[in-house]
Parts: sequence; C-alpha cells; structure tokens
Amino acid sequence: MKRWILRIAVGFGSLIAIVLLTGSIWERVSRSSAAKDFPVAGKLVDIGGRRIQIDCRGEGSPTVVLVSGLDVGGSLSWTAVHDSIARTTRTCAYSRAGIMWSDPGPAVTSAKGVADDLHATLEKAGEHAPFVMVGHSLGGPYIMTYIKYFGDQVAGVVMVDASHPDQLERFKVIAPASADILAMNPLKVGAALSWTGLLRFLTRSTPAMPHQDMAGVHAQGAYISNSIVGALKEADALAPTLAEAGTFRKLGDRPLVVLTAMLPLSPAERTMMKLNDDGARAFKEAWKAMHNEEASWSSRSEHILVPDASHYLQFLKPELVIRATRRVVDSVRATGHHSSE
Repeated sequence: MKRWILRIAVGFGSLIAIVLLTGSIWERVSRSSAAKDFPVAGKLVDIGGRRIQIDCRGEGSPTVVLVSGLDVGGSLSWTAVHDSIARTTRTCAYSRAGIMWSDPGPAVTSAKGVADDLHATLEKAGEHAPFVMVGHSLGGPYIMTYIKYFGDQVAGVVMVDASHPDQLERFKVIAPASADILAMNPLKVGAALSWTGLLRFLTRSTPAMPHQDMAGVHAQGAYISNSIVGALKEADALAPTLAEAGTFRKLGDRPLVVLTAMLPLSPAERTMMKLNDDGARAFKEAWKAMHNEEASWSSRSEHILVPDASHYLQFLKPELVIRATRRVVDSVRATGHHSSE
C-alpha cells in the first residue's frame, strides 16, 4: 500500500514538474514574441536611461493627456475614446513605468516619481502645455500630484470615477473587509506565478468590455507578465500615493468635470466586501460624497452622476468621457490658459 502511495506521489510530482516546465517555456517564448506581435503604440521616449511609451494623435491646443488607473492597460485603457477626442484636439495616452511597453521604474513607486516621469515624457516627446488632464481611478490622484508640482502646465481636468485621497480610511469604516482585500493583493499572487505561464493562460479568456477593441485586449495579454509587476509596485504604494495627492486639493478656477459611476454594487462585490443592503448603499453614497468634494476643488466644476455604469466609464460610457473632455477643452479655449489657485 505504501509503495502505491509513493508511486502516486512521485507520478503526481512529475506531472506538476512537467506542467511547470512546459508553462515556463511557453511563457519565455510568449514574452520574446510580444514585441513582434504587438509593436509599440506611438513611440518610446528616453527620459534618462528609461523609456516611456506615449501615443499622441490629432492636432490643436490644449493637449489632452489621458492618465490610466491602477491596471495593466496603460495607454490601451483609453482606446474607446482616444481617437474621438483626437478629432477635436491633440490627445496623448501613455503607459507608466513597468506597464505595457514602458521600461520598469525605481524599486519603489511614488506619486512624485510618477509626476516627474510624465513631465519628462511630455517634454521629451515634444508635447506642449497647456494640458487638459483626464484621469481614471488612481489616475485622479496622479493628476493632482502632477498639478501640485507642475501646475502652470495644466489648464483643465476631467476626473473619470477617480480615486479620492481619503477613500481608504472612509471605506474601512463602511466595509472593514475592504482593508483585508487590499492586504491580500491578488496582484502579488499573479506576479509571483507569472514565470509559470499560468497568469498568461488564465487571462487569455478575459472578455473584452463594451467598446474595447480585441486588438487592445490581446496586446494587454501579451505584456501581462511585465505589466502586472509594474501594477503591483503601484498597488504597494497606494496609501502613500493617496496621502501625497491629499496634500493638494486646490484647482482654482480651472474647468473641472467629475464623472461618478453610481451603478449599485454587484452581488459578487457585496459578497467580497461582506456588505448587506444598507452597507452597499452606504458604500456608494460615500463614493458620491467624495466626488462631491472633488468637484469643490474648483470654482468652475460640474459633477455628473452616471447611474447605469460601473467603474470603467471610458469603456462603458465612452460618449460621456468624450463629451466631458471636449467641454473642458472648449472652456480652456474660450478663457485662455489661465488659472488662479
């Protein structure tokens, strides 16, 4: 009996070893072919020993800068709106350090470092202020940090269901389980297993969101092993990033549009955060209240609630993001590049 158990254990271990070996070989081959299969969108610019990818289209001023949230899409997070906005004015999307085609950044990510990278990227790419900055999710705090240090360049802002600097503390009161979810950080698991090919295999079947082109989905999948490491660095720095952004909440009279996704939490989200009906409603009300605060940061702001969409508004409601951006662009053109803080 013991002999059979030993044989089964050895056989099972050998099978796992074969799977891991095969997966790791597939992973290495896939990484090496990614650049050939999915060449750089736009161009890579050297910012001092590191290259950052930026994709600028269209003509006109002000230049719109699209800043993605905490995800692995980088510049591809804006494919549903990029061309439409570029028909109105110059529009740039980019990928932060370690995401998609961009080279890795320092070992520790900081909001100031992200702002410095973007400033250097725009400068080296030959893009000129004034800028209208459009930020999704964590892109909102990154924009506020950019304005803190380079405010003379930014003439207008669009917040696309953007993060709030106080959200960790406020959500912890309503949904204590949210802190546990952040602590577990599934990105760590994905990054740790990326060498095995398992992450690439699991993400192959990821469905596209509405208005998301499949070419972008496949490109994200090709670079997932790189991008997840960059995203993990940003996730690890989430608390200090929000804290840094929270030190600057004054947009003066810059035109500002705040878009808030108000679709009720899904059953899966409620289960994950251990929320009942009252808790789920309180969670969304807190989100709306924080976005009301964001709207108060400018004397020329508009807050638009989107009742029938969730977080990724640029894919779920691209026309709203396009319209909000064009509204801010028109306002900047009408008043000139001037802001009082």
